[in-house]
Parts: sequence; structure tokens; C-alpha cells
Amino acid sequence: MRREGQLPPAVWLLLAARVVNRLGAFSLPFLTVLITTDYGVSVATAGLVPAAFGLATIPSRLIGGRLADRLGRRRTIVFGLTGCAITQLGIAAANSLVEVAVCAVLLGLVYELYEPPSQAVIADATGPAERVRAYSLLNAALAIGGMGAGLIAAGLGRWDLRWLFVADAVSCLACALIVRVVLPADRTHRPDRGDERCAGIRPWRDRVLLIMLVFGTLYALVYLQIMISLPLSLERRGMRPSDAGLLFTVSAATIVAAQPALRLKRLAALTAPAALALGYVLLAGGLAGYAVAHTLPTSLAATVVWSLGDLLVLGRAYALAANLAPPGGTGRYLAAYGTSWGFAGIAAPILGTQLLEHAGATALWAGMALLCLVLAAGQFLITRPLAARGTAANQSTAALEPSSP
Repeated sequence: MRREGQLPPAVWLLLAARVVNRLGAFSLPFLTVLITTDYGVSVATAGLVPAAFGLATIPSRLIGGRLADRLGRRRTIVFGLTGCAITQLGIAAANSLVEVAVCAVLLGLVYELYEPPSQAVIADATGPAERVRAYSLLNAALAIGGMGAGLIAAGLGRWDLRWLFVADAVSCLACALIVRVVLPADRTHRPDRGDERCAGIRPWRDRVLLIMLVFGTLYALVYLQIMISLPLSLERRGMRPSDAGLLFTVSAATIVAAQPALRLKRLAALTAPAALALGYVLLAGGLAGYAVAHTLPTSLAATVVWSLGDLLVLGRAYALAANLAPPGGTGRYLAAYGTSWGFAGIAAPILGTQLLEHAGATALWAGMALLCLVLAAGQFLITRPLAARGTAANQSTAALEPSSP
């Protein structure tokens, strides 16, 4: 029997597997750079390929939620990761822009399959009061892997960008193997009356979830701008695109080092909307720093600031989405909320490359900073609906309070 405040073994094992997966997961930010350098197309044209990838991730996320319920959590995670490995190797071996585009779309169709079951494993294994901590630790686990991934990207990127996709494929296969070995076997599912009640769950009709989906999509738009546009922005300012790997490493280190701050009493006392608003203000400050940064040290300082904002936003948002779900609806709520990344994935490459092409890096990052300030103000739109429903807005903050030894 586990002690109060102690996370179950399945959560820790999943976190360890995702660390391994993250070690190779810095290929996509360099996809646009690979296309422009290897095939000689413009930045604006190259941005269409990541946009097609983003479009494909929307059905991928929803299918992942369905497969998790029908095939089981573990099977779906393994299937999705294996598909990612195969398509990443296809990009690395492609000999034409058409081949890269086809592989990118296929990658998008499998890329999000493993996210809903991964998040559902955490939601299933934890109570509402533990979920903020659990999802924040998932973010930290990805950041730990990202620390190594950033260094890998900086090294392999100076040699050949295609090797980044090979490294990503290897990490996906390693993660799939770990999940297959360490996670509990999927149980055979038998429909019952409870399932009939669950069939009436409609996350797309939940007003609070839909508001959060809008916020989540705009947040994902900002985050993906950093992942996609930062290497291009550095290149335009006379720095190496591969230096983005160093900035990503600093971001990961910041998220890991700042984890204890989440349990400070003042932060724990904040409601979910207030904590999210604070996170968006920090994101705005960091991106404003990118708008004026023309040297690597200045960019490093800006990276630390926005990473602190990301620390506050990501774990809290997923915990709140999980807590909104009625019994039996967690997987579908998380899958619906997670489509925010697919919607943003369509717009982010096109928006970022067009702004860089026609307005410049300063306008891009200043615009993203302004958007974060709008998001900070908008968080209080959900304060009243949350209070009226009596959801776990307060329970999610309780997870940040010091637990019993």
C-alpha cells in the first residue's frame, strides 16, 4: 500500500520511458531547416510541410484515445511509437521533397497516438489531488530527456540534420520496448452498463473544456513557434541554427531545477486560473526577450524566463482538463483537449515562416509575447464556471502543497 502523496509505480515507470523517448525528440524543430537547405525552397514554402504534419496530428490524437479504450493503453503506446520510428527513418532516407512531405504526413498520423494513453495512465493511477504533481513531473521528465536531446541536436545538427531523425527513431523504439516490458498488461475489455453511460459523455459539449481548448490551442501555437521558428530566427540574426539545441537544453534544465518552486505556499495558494495567468505573463516576458536578443547570452536569459512560464502552464492545464472529466470520460476529455496541438500544428509553421519572411524575427516574437498577455487576461473567463461546477480547481492546487512524509 503506497503512502499518501506517493505516486504509483506505473506513473514512475511511464515517466522513465518518456525520458528515453525524449532523448531523440528534437528532430521536428529542424524539419523546415532541412527542407530549405537540402532542397533549396523558400522558408515560406518549406513551412507547408510541417503544417501538413500538424493537420495529420488531429485525427491521430482522437484515434489514439479510441485505440486506448479498445486495444488498451500499453498496446496503443507501443503501436504509436513504432509508427513514429518507421516514419522518422523515412524522412532521414528521403531523396526528394515529395518523399519528405509524404513521410511527414504519415508521421503526423501516428505521432499523437501514444499521448492520450500515456496521459490516461497517469489520470487512472492518480487522484485529482495528485494530478498537478504527476503531470508536472511528466513535463519535468520530458525536460530531463530534453537536456540530453538538446546536446544531441547541437552535435548532430552540425554534422547532418538527417541524423536527428535517426536519433529520434531509435529513441522511439527504445521507449516502446521499455513500455512493453514494464507497464502492466492491458486488460481484456468487456462492455457493461457503465460503458453505456460513458457513451453519453460529450467532451465537445463541455463549455469549460472548449474554452480551455481555445486557450490550449493558442498556447500550443506559441510553444510550437519556439520549436519551429527559433532555429530559423537564430540563423537570420547571424547565429547557428543548431544553437537552438543549446537553448532547448537550457529550457529543459530550468524546468527540472525549478520543480521544487511548484510546492511553495504562495504558488500552492493560487487558483488554477491565477497560476495559469502568471505562467503566461512569464512566457510573454521571455518571448519579448527573444524579440530584442541578438546574441546567444541574451537569448539564453530569455529562454530561462519563458521556461518558468511553461513550468506553470503545462502541468496545471492537463490536470485541470483531467479533473473536468466525468467518471469514465478521462481518456476522451484528454484526447479532445490534446487536439489543441494539432490545430496549432497547422497554423504555427505557416504563421511563423510567413512572419519571418515578411516581417522579421522581432515582429514574430513581439507578436507571440502579446498573444501570451492576452492569454493571461483570458484565464479568468473560466474562474466563474469552475466555481459553479465545483471542479477540482482547488483540488489541483492542493497537489502542490507539501505531502506527508
